[in-house]
Amino acid sequence: MGKNDLKRFAQYNVWATQRLCKCLKTVSDADFNQEVGLYFKSIAGTLNHLLLGEHYLWYSRFKEHYSPTMPLNTVIHQDKTQLLNELNSKSLNWLSFIDDLDETLLTGNLNYCRANGDAQSLPYTDTLIHVFNHGTHHRGQVSAAMTILGYQCPELDWVYMLVEENLQD
Repeated sequence: MGKNDLKRFAQYNVWATQRLCKCLKTVSDADFNQEVGLYFKSIAGTLNHLLLGEHYLWYSRFKEHYSPTMPLNTVIHQDKTQLLNELNSKSLNWLSFIDDLDETLLTGNLNYCRANGDAQSLPYTDTLIHVFNHGTHHRGQVSAAMTILGYQCPELDWVYMLVEENLQD
Protein backbone atom coordinates (compact mmCIF):
# COMPACT_ATOMS: atom_id res chain seq x y z
CA MET A 1 0.00 0.00 0.00
CA GLY A 2 1.38 3.36 -1.02
CA LYS A 3 0.77 7.02 -0.32
CA ASN A 4 -2.04 7.27 -2.88
CA ASP A 5 -3.97 4.51 -1.11
CA LEU A 6 -3.43 6.13 2.27
CA LYS A 7 -4.51 9.47 0.82
CA ARG A 8 -7.83 7.86 -0.17
CA PHE A 9 -8.31 6.66 3.40
CA ALA A 10 -7.60 10.17 4.63
CA GLN A 11 -10.02 11.66 2.08
CA TYR A 12 -12.73 9.26 3.19
CA ASN A 13 -12.00 10.13 6.81
CA VAL A 14 -12.52 13.84 6.09
CA TRP A 15 -15.65 13.21 4.02
CA ALA A 16 -17.28 10.93 6.60
CA THR A 17 -16.34 13.17 9.52
CA GLN A 18 -17.80 16.23 7.81
CA ARG A 19 -21.04 14.43 6.91
CA LEU A 20 -21.51 13.07 10.40
CA CYS A 21 -20.73 16.37 12.11
CA LYS A 22 -23.19 18.20 9.87
CA CYS A 23 -25.99 15.84 10.95
CA LEU A 24 -24.95 15.99 14.59
CA LYS A 25 -25.72 19.71 14.65
CA THR A 26 -29.41 18.72 14.70
CA VAL A 27 -29.00 16.59 17.84
CA SER A 28 -30.12 18.30 21.03
CA ASP A 29 -27.50 18.90 23.71
CA ALA A 30 -29.43 16.59 26.05
CA ASP A 31 -29.40 13.74 23.51
CA PHE A 32 -25.78 14.47 22.57
CA ASN A 33 -24.76 13.90 26.20
CA GLN A 34 -27.25 11.13 27.05
CA GLU A 35 -25.82 7.74 27.98
CA VAL A 36 -26.93 5.34 25.24
CA GLY A 37 -24.90 2.24 26.03
CA LEU A 38 -21.79 3.05 24.00
CA TYR A 39 -18.36 2.13 25.34
CA PHE A 40 -17.69 5.82 25.92
CA LYS A 41 -21.27 6.21 27.13
CA SER A 42 -22.69 8.96 24.90
CA ILE A 43 -22.27 10.54 21.49
CA ALA A 44 -20.26 13.28 23.21
CA GLY A 45 -18.05 10.75 25.01
CA THR A 46 -17.47 8.75 21.83
CA LEU A 47 -16.60 11.83 19.76
CA ASN A 48 -14.26 13.10 22.47
CA HIS A 49 -12.54 9.70 22.39
CA LEU A 50 -12.33 9.88 18.60
CA LEU A 51 -10.83 13.37 18.76
CA LEU A 52 -8.39 12.30 21.45
CA GLY A 53 -7.34 9.08 19.74
CA GLU A 54 -7.13 10.25 16.16
CA HIS A 55 -5.70 13.69 16.68
CA TYR A 56 -4.16 14.09 20.14
CA LEU A 57 -2.59 10.63 20.37
CA TRP A 58 -2.06 9.15 16.90
CA TYR A 59 -1.36 12.35 15.00
CA SER A 60 1.19 13.31 17.65
CA ARG A 61 2.82 9.90 17.36
CA PHE A 62 3.06 10.03 13.59
CA LYS A 63 3.73 13.71 12.93
CA GLU A 64 5.57 14.89 16.03
CA HIS A 65 7.13 11.60 17.19
CA TYR A 66 5.65 12.35 20.59
CA SER A 67 3.44 10.01 22.61
CA PRO A 68 1.14 11.80 25.04
CA THR A 69 -0.10 9.78 27.99
CA MET A 70 -3.78 10.56 28.44
CA PRO A 71 -6.73 8.44 29.53
CA LEU A 72 -8.75 7.25 26.53
CA ASN A 73 -11.93 8.77 27.99
CA THR A 74 -10.45 12.27 28.35
CA VAL A 75 -13.00 14.97 27.58
CA ILE A 76 -11.46 17.52 25.25
CA HIS A 77 -14.60 19.62 24.77
CA GLN A 78 -17.83 19.79 26.76
CA ASP A 79 -19.31 22.13 24.14
CA LYS A 80 -20.85 20.32 21.14
CA THR A 81 -20.00 23.04 18.61
CA GLN A 82 -16.36 23.20 19.67
CA LEU A 83 -16.07 19.41 19.55
CA LEU A 84 -17.61 19.11 16.08
CA ASN A 85 -15.55 22.03 14.73
CA GLU A 86 -12.29 20.56 16.01
CA LEU A 87 -13.09 17.10 14.64
CA ASN A 88 -13.75 18.65 11.23
CA SER A 89 -10.70 20.89 11.16
CA LYS A 90 -8.24 18.33 12.50
CA SER A 91 -9.39 15.65 10.05
CA LEU A 92 -7.79 17.75 7.30
CA ASN A 93 -4.38 17.43 8.97
CA TRP A 94 -4.06 13.84 7.80
CA LEU A 95 -4.25 14.90 4.14
CA SER A 96 -1.22 17.18 4.39
CA PHE A 97 0.57 14.69 6.62
CA ILE A 98 0.29 11.99 3.95
CA ASP A 99 1.20 14.42 1.17
CA ASP A 100 4.43 15.25 3.02
CA LEU A 101 5.11 11.67 4.14
CA ASP A 102 8.46 10.11 3.25
CA GLU A 103 7.31 6.94 1.49
CA THR A 104 10.29 4.97 2.82
CA LEU A 105 8.65 5.09 6.26
CA LEU A 106 5.81 2.91 5.00
CA THR A 107 7.96 -0.24 5.09
CA GLY A 108 9.25 0.35 8.62
CA ASN A 109 7.76 0.48 12.08
CA LEU A 110 6.20 3.24 14.12
CA ASN A 111 7.81 3.40 17.55
CA TYR A 112 5.64 5.05 20.17
CA CYS A 113 4.29 4.71 23.68
CA ARG A 114 0.71 3.70 24.37
CA ALA A 115 -1.57 5.99 26.35
CA ASN A 116 -0.51 4.12 29.52
CA GLY A 117 3.21 4.66 28.75
CA ASP A 118 4.07 1.15 27.46
CA ALA A 119 6.51 1.17 24.52
CA GLN A 120 5.30 -0.23 21.20
CA SER A 121 6.75 -0.84 17.75
CA LEU A 122 4.21 -1.70 15.05
CA PRO A 123 4.21 -1.72 11.24
CA TYR A 124 3.93 1.89 10.12
CA THR A 125 1.44 1.44 7.28
CA ASP A 126 -0.83 -0.95 9.20
CA THR A 127 -0.88 1.37 12.18
CA LEU A 128 -1.81 4.32 9.99
CA ILE A 129 -4.63 2.25 8.47
CA HIS A 130 -5.73 1.49 12.04
CA VAL A 131 -6.19 5.22 12.68
CA PHE A 132 -8.64 5.53 9.80
CA ASN A 133 -10.40 2.27 10.65
CA HIS A 134 -10.74 3.41 14.27
CA GLY A 135 -12.58 6.52 13.06
CA THR A 136 -14.90 4.42 10.91
CA HIS A 137 -15.68 2.20 13.90
CA HIS A 138 -16.61 5.08 16.18
CA ARG A 139 -18.55 7.00 13.52
CA GLY A 140 -20.60 3.83 13.11
CA GLN A 141 -21.30 3.76 16.84
CA VAL A 142 -22.40 7.39 16.75
CA SER A 143 -24.66 6.68 13.75
CA ALA A 144 -26.28 3.83 15.67
CA ALA A 145 -26.80 6.08 18.69
CA MET A 146 -28.40 8.73 16.48
CA THR A 147 -30.79 6.14 15.10
CA ILE A 148 -31.67 4.90 18.59
CA LEU A 149 -32.37 8.48 19.64
CA GLY A 150 -34.65 9.03 16.63
CA TYR A 151 -32.38 11.20 14.48
CA GLN A 152 -31.62 10.91 10.79
CA CYS A 153 -28.02 9.87 10.30
CA PRO A 154 -26.04 10.19 7.09
CA GLU A 155 -24.94 7.40 4.80
CA LEU A 156 -21.26 6.98 5.57
CA ASP A 157 -20.38 4.03 3.36
CA TRP A 158 -17.30 4.66 1.22
CA VAL A 159 -19.35 3.98 -1.90
CA TYR A 160 -21.44 7.11 -1.21
CA MET A 161 -18.27 9.18 -1.33
CA LEU A 162 -17.46 7.56 -4.67
CA VAL A 163 -20.93 8.38 -6.00
CA GLU A 164 -20.53 12.02 -4.93
CA GLU A 165 -17.14 12.20 -6.60
CA ASN A 166 -18.60 10.65 -9.74
CA LEU A 167 -21.37 13.27 -9.82
CA GLN A 168 -18.77 16.06 -9.59
CA ASP A 169 -16.87 14.82 -12.67
